[in-house]
Amino acid sequence: MNAGWIIFALVVWLGCWAANEYLVRVETRQAGARRAINLVVPILFGVSLLALWEGLVRGFNVPPVLLPPPSAIWAQITSSVPTLWADFRQTFLKSVLIGYAIGCAAGLVVAIAIDRSPFLKRGLLPIGSFVSALPLVGIAPIMVMWFGFDWQSKAAVVVVMTFFPMLVNTVAGLAAANAMERDLMHTYAASYWQGLFKLRLPAAWPFIFNALKINSTLALIGAIVAEFFGTPIVGMGFRISSAIGRLQVDMVWAEIAVAALAGSLFYGLIALIERRVTFWHPSVRGGRTGQ
Repeated sequence: MNAGWIIFALVVWLGCWAANEYLVRVETRQAGARRAINLVVPILFGVSLLALWEGLVRGFNVPPVLLPPPSAIWAQITSSVPTLWADFRQTFLKSVLIGYAIGCAAGLVVAIAIDRSPFLKRGLLPIGSFVSALPLVGIAPIMVMWFGFDWQSKAAVVVVMTFFPMLVNTVAGLAAANAMERDLMHTYAASYWQGLFKLRLPAAWPFIFNALKINSTLALIGAIVAEFFGTPIVGMGFRISSAIGRLQVDMVWAEIAVAALAGSLFYGLIALIERRVTFWHPSVRGGRTGQ
């Protein structure tokens, strides 16, 4: 056991904890200072976790095959940029984004059709519930057989995973407009489509963005897991599977880090767009007022 690394980890952890305790109690009316504090606090927390991880792994001499330190993972990332970029392009830019766009768009269109037709509502919603309950490990091999080993089969898995959350949330959102607002549109002799685009669809935006955020994580998970069942010699899931077979745990963690970063940025982008589109919603107005 190396006590020096353990002491280092504890000192950094306590220092970051004390700094965060001070920052979260700072009261300022300046929007710029508040945004800076809101940015620094999670960064310090992340640094403290990495320091604790590094210090404890090295201090207790944990074998790298069980858990490599963050420094070894970073060294693997910097030395494998071309490989990681090729995997990212195959998995995220092709499978995730294309499947995500198709699945969410299909869920939105079908939700509008269900809202228009009670017959479809009674028929398609139970089928959608059934499809959402299908296990991913059962869908992925079938999609590989149908669409081949390339990214198309992974995109098909993503479509299946993202379709139902968008469908259910949009149907609920279209029913969110209250009776008084609907009566007002009826008083103005608005058609179904005018009521849809001017009242009910705007009221459904918070529900739709909830589905988009949920699907941003489901899509990445689905694409990576689907690559375990057949893929060309490229992709995050393929790299994780092959690296763990050769006990290259640092490469596995490097792929996990890239996937986590991509998923977080994707989620953050959708949340940023949500704030711009649903600026009128009480949750957004309240958050800005609090800032």
